Amino acid sequence: MNSAHHCLPPTCLAHSFSSSVIWITGASSGIGEAIALALASQGARLVLSARRADELQRVADLTGLPASDVLVLPLDMTDTTGLAAHVETVRQRFGRIDYIFQNAGITQRSQVADTDLSVYRQLMDVNFFGVVALTKAVLPLMLAQGSGHIVVTSSVAGKIGTKQRSGYCASKHALHGFFDALRAETHEAGLRVTIVCPGYIRTPISLHALGAGGQVHGKMDENQARGMAPDAFARQLLRAVSKQKEEVYIGGPETYGIYLKRFLPGLLSRILRNRAGA
Repeated sequence: MNSAHHCLPPTCLAHSFSSSVIWITGASSGIGEAIALALASQGARLVLSARRADELQRVADLTGLPASDVLVLPLDMTDTTGLAAHVETVRQRFGRIDYIFQNAGITQRSQVADTDLSVYRQLMDVNFFGVVALTKAVLPLMLAQGSGHIVVTSSVAGKIGTKQRSGYCASKHALHGFFDALRAETHEAGLRVTIVCPGYIRTPISLHALGAGGQVHGKMDENQARGMAPDAFARQLLRAVSKQKEEVYIGGPETYGIYLKRFLPGLLSRILRNRAGA
């Protein structure tokens, strides 16, 4: 990586992502959109991906970047066969990929006893296998460059299992095992991996949650509605990434649960048992 990528905040954070080629999935709303806007303000060159081309174009317009510095690249994380071609599209446009921020994901609201197995498969396809497949598609280019930084959005639920989110928790837990292993394998090759565990961030994720039979939940969770603003989350994340942090927890008091899990697991278990599910 060039010296700009090693720049540490606060004195030079504004320049740490300048001219870097950064691919963002889940870029059409929520966390992904906020990260895109924060990076655009630092002069990054962006690849914006999600399923909805019209929403991606809306975000591209909001960045204020020249058209030559933004590539709108719609993709479906479950269509893993086309990912190598998407990587080649990015390579032909920009020549390299310095960072990839993987934010695409769906959650659930249903009891284990009621949840159809197809819901678990869908959660794993989007939240785990899609992320793994895109990482593997990007990896050869980053290894050839001798540099690259993979940033993966997990969740506090990637550390703690809570009611009515069994499949979501499982898919996020799986990310930690995979990307911890990848970090160890590729560190000497110059690659870096950051896993971020957001708490409650004010995004529409709960609106799109899957119910027991795969139906859309369609309700905004109160905790989500009161959560951290996405732009505040993005600022904290970019500081952590610029410092090459391996794992970072961002949110409110709910992030303390990660430390309870580590140091007082019995207490956390009692707290989680007594909490309402949704």
